[in-house]
Amino acid sequence: MASWYDDLILRITQLEEYSEEMTPPKSLWISGMFNPMSFLTAIMQNTARMEGLPLDGMALKTDVTNERDYTQITEAAEIGAFVHGFTLQGASWENGRGGEQGNLAEMIPKELTPELPVMHVTAIERKL
Repeated sequence: MASWYDDLILRITQLEEYSEEMTPPKSLWISGMFNPMSFLTAIMQNTARMEGLPLDGMALKTDVTNERDYTQITEAAEIGAFVHGFTLQGASWENGRGGEQGNLAEMIPKELTPELPVMHVTAIERKL
C-alpha cells in the first residue's frame, strides 16, 4: 500500500506541474498517466498535422537516450517528447558509449524491473 501511495503522490505532483504552466514537462513520467496511449497518440496527431499526413499512416519511433536521470533533461524536445518510466522484465539496459545508443543486456540478478533511460518518442510515416 505504501508504494501505491507514493506513486499517487508522484502522479498528483506531475499533474499539478503540468496544469500550472499548461505546457508538457521536459520529460513526462509516462507510467504516471492514467491513459498514456492518449499522450502518444497526440504526438502522432501533431506530427501528422505539421507534415500534412494522414493519422492512420503514422507510427511511433523511440530512441533510448543515455540519460538515466530525467531531471537532467534541460529542454523539451523540439519534435515529439521525452518520456521516462518504462521498465524491463527479464533484461537490463546497457548505456552506449559517447553518442552511441545503448542496447539490451542480460538481466542483473535481483533487479526485477530495471527502468529504461529517458526515451525520445517521435512519430514517423509508416512505410508499407
